[in-house]
Parts: sequence; C-alpha cells; structure tokens
Amino acid sequence: MRTTGRVARGRRVLADLVVGGGRVLGVLLAAPLLRRCYNRHGATDAELARQLPGDDLVADPKLGYTRAITIDAPVESVWPWLVQHGQGRGGFYSYDALENLLGCGIHSVDVLLDEHQELRVGDLIRSGRDSMPCWQVVEVEPPHHLALIGAGTPADPQVPEVVADVPPRDYVASTWQWVLEPRDHGQRTRLLVRQRLTYSPNQSVLWHVVEPLNYVMEHRMLRGIQERAERHRTAPATGEVAP
Repeated sequence: MRTTGRVARGRRVLADLVVGGGRVLGVLLAAPLLRRCYNRHGATDAELARQLPGDDLVADPKLGYTRAITIDAPVESVWPWLVQHGQGRGGFYSYDALENLLGCGIHSVDVLLDEHQELRVGDLIRSGRDSMPCWQVVEVEPPHHLALIGAGTPADPQVPEVVADVPPRDYVASTWQWVLEPRDHGQRTRLLVRQRLTYSPNQSVLWHVVEPLNYVMEHRMLRGIQERAERHRTAPATGEVAP
C-alpha cells in the first residue's frame, strides 16, 4: 500500500510539472495576445461590470481580473473547500509541484478539514512559508463571499493603507475576492473570483510577469474546487448526499 501511495504521488508531481509547466510557458509566450481572455476567463460582461465585496480596498487598480466558473453542486458543497484553502490548511488545489519548486510547502487535500472550516476577520491565509506573502481576511459571510487583502508575510503581517496617490516606490495593495451564488434553484453554484492590484511604478515589470503565471495557477485552482465539490456534492441546504 505504501508503494502504491508513493507511485501515485510521484505521478501527480510529474503531471503537475509537465502539464502545469507547459501551460505556464505557453501563457507567458502568448501573454500579449491572450491577456484580455485570461483576465476575464469564464466571466460574462455583466459579471465584469458588477461591484463585488472588497472592491473598495483598491479603488483604482492598475491590474485586475474577474474570472468565473459554474459548479454542478450547491453553494453548501463549494464553500467548505474554499474556506479551508491556504498553505498549512487545505492547500490551493492547483499545481502543487510547481508551487513547491519555490519552497511553498503546499499540499492540497481531497478531504474536508473540520479544523479549517471557520474564518474570521483578521485571520491570515498563507501562500507559503513565513517569509512568503499572505492574505488577511477583511470580510467573510459564509457561504456567500470572502474578501482578502494582501498583508505582507506571516512573520511580519502588514495591511497596506488605502491611498489615493500611490508612492513612487515599494508600495503594493491587492485584493483576492470570492463570491458564491446559487443557480438553478440552488442545485448549482456560480463561483466568481476577482483581484484588484495597484503598485508603485518600479514594480510594473514584476506584476506584468506575475499576471499570466497567476492565471495558470488560479485557473487550476478553480477547476480543483469544482472537481472536489462535484465529487462530494450534497443536496441544497441539507446534509443528504444528492443522487
């Protein structure tokens, strides 16, 4: 059994590196042509134009996106996977092997973790180890929306002040906003994710490189949440497993 488990993990790592790495390379090369598409992947014009919880945290973004996916499961089956995401929690359901090349220590799970089913305003969600960026919970309303803001590192968490005039150097403010909406009488879920980002001029090249990388990883994360929620689907507003 242990050998079988090691083989399965090895295959998953290899798949992450080959498939994820190939997609990263492809999107980086085609970024100038694909940028409009990947920054609105799956989202309608109406969803792009909508106000979402957390938009006020970065009032005038330099970069940003709105993406969406429809999940064949009720919001009650989707929220538990979203709320437990993060390093040291449920992971990011993405290409773990690529993230771990940077030493992030990500291990995405395929089960719900009771100890990570609650978030409160002020809680931190880590993207990696102590020296890596984290997010702070600004607004949370289960099972409807979650708004996060970039908060430095877990070792030294600092939420940036909202400013009208961005300083010339070393300033960044970013959001990560999630909204779940019931569809088809609660049988399905529309999952929206948005980021709004502003930064000092000296960071422009950095964030234009990060943007396509973020798309590849987050697109896989959306699919990862979809796969898990649909596999463990429950009936709307009940604990009964849906047929």
